[in-house]
Amino acid sequence: MGGMSGIDRAGPRPLRVTAAVGLVAALAVGCTGADDRAAVMGRAVVATSPLPTVPPARPPARISRDDVRAAVDRLDGVVRDAMRRTGVPGVAVGVVHDDEVLYLKGFGLRKTGTEDEVGPDTVFQLASVSKPLASTVVAAAVGEKTVGWDDPVVEHDPGFALKDPWVTRHVTLADLFSHRSGLPDHAGDVLEDLGYDRAYILGHLRHEPLAPFRAHYAYTNFGLTEAAVATARAAGTSWEELSAEKVYEPLGMDSTSSSFADYEKADDRAFLHVRDGDTWSSEYVRDPDAQSPAGGASSTARDMTKWLRLQLGDGTFEGRRVVAADALERTHLPHTVSEPPRSPAGRTGFYGLGWNVGYDDQGRLKLGHSGGFALGAATNVALLPGEKLGIVVLTNGEPIGVPEAITTTFMETASTGGPTVDWLAFLGPVFRQTLQAERSETDYEKPPASPAPAEEDAAYTGTYANDFYGPLTIGAEDDELTMRLGPEEQRFVLHHYDGDTFFYRTTGEMAVGPSGVTFTLGSGGRADKVRVENLDTSGIGTFTRKDAD
Repeated sequence: MGGMSGIDRAGPRPLRVTAAVGLVAALAVGCTGADDRAAVMGRAVVATSPLPTVPPARPPARISRDDVRAAVDRLDGVVRDAMRRTGVPGVAVGVVHDDEVLYLKGFGLRKTGTEDEVGPDTVFQLASVSKPLASTVVAAAVGEKTVGWDDPVVEHDPGFALKDPWVTRHVTLADLFSHRSGLPDHAGDVLEDLGYDRAYILGHLRHEPLAPFRAHYAYTNFGLTEAAVATARAAGTSWEELSAEKVYEPLGMDSTSSSFADYEKADDRAFLHVRDGDTWSSEYVRDPDAQSPAGGASSTARDMTKWLRLQLGDGTFEGRRVVAADALERTHLPHTVSEPPRSPAGRTGFYGLGWNVGYDDQGRLKLGHSGGFALGAATNVALLPGEKLGIVVLTNGEPIGVPEAITTTFMETASTGGPTVDWLAFLGPVFRQTLQAERSETDYEKPPASPAPAEEDAAYTGTYANDFYGPLTIGAEDDELTMRLGPEEQRFVLHHYDGDTFFYRTTGEMAVGPSGVTFTLGSGGRADKVRVENLDTSGIGTFTRKDAD
């Protein structure tokens, strides 16, 4: 789930879920100010413009070690309370202050139905918390002059293209890392769900319609992935190897990887869990390699505290320079407006390079990001760089607000002595509402009282083409009308709704419940087009018949 200016997913949700995940993340870093509650329900695509790249002066630190220790002393209770109230199976937490790890602990189980406990070295999938990790890797390459943040992407990946040739020539690494390229929200994510690989998805972004360049914020996993992969190409290596070479190995993050295979090989790993009522179960496997820089990293609470120390140390770790300070600082600066203020007293939320960025009433910089897989992971990181304070929370349950509630409660306790609201009670309904809001406005499970009959199956069967999604095949199998999509021809059963409209039940990370499939009949009585509702969010979800007669 997509950024910490909302409820983000790495893989990956459509627009409204991005708004929720990204904006909830913003709460943990205080981006939205007095109108936090309204901001959580805000939109994910907003007007913006290039912003200054000179950082404001840092105000003096206000949080003492005693303040932090008092907040740390309450963490056990905060985590256990969240687990008791939600049932989330496992949580790992790390806190860093003044270059010292003050808290490092695991709670609960790696997998329900077992006795395997979560510890500081349990490996979790990070989802979109991978993004600030990725910007750290690219910052290291920028510091070594391998690439520059303002380099056009085509300088390092000549085959890359977007729909507009001028934008193709000018879009930079920074544009893609800050979600201001003009690509639509979560562009390419459904292709991943259908089974297409990274090369196919990046090669087909050129078919997506574009908003005005650098004038809109829209959260994308594969835009950022393209920038990261182009950086690795410039370095003459793969993204997975570049990440290890520039960040994981220098920091001794021995259990961290940008490869799903390494996560699966880990004996001490947390499994994904989804919730059905009050019951949590491990049902799904999520391989995010296609969007590895945006959502495919895995790590432990212990390893993540090392990365927090690097961030809070301006690119140094244990006295060694790992990332150039100016290249890293660039990631912490606002590059686009992700959330306008909702009231005169509200504060603007920004997106940097892989980070959600905000400033509080004292002018303190606040950084954060959320991550989430609808198939069973939720993560959050929050930093106050001027206070040298950071916290990371990793969980193995679907996004319901648990990590955001823990980080926000901790930061408010350290800053003011206690939370301003019960964040878990507030965030839970927000997540439920946004997930419900992304479903179709049509309740396909309740057909009209007198639906118009469908044509014979032969009117619909055949193969239909689409430049972005590839072929779609309608077949009649075992008295069922079916739809097949993707390189592995995933099979979906079509259920009749009304006339030439059917529906199918979506699956995978981008599932949105039942979605419509509507055929348009030609003059010969056979369908010549078919529109798939959930594939048409950016207007490219219509397929045209390509078989003869």
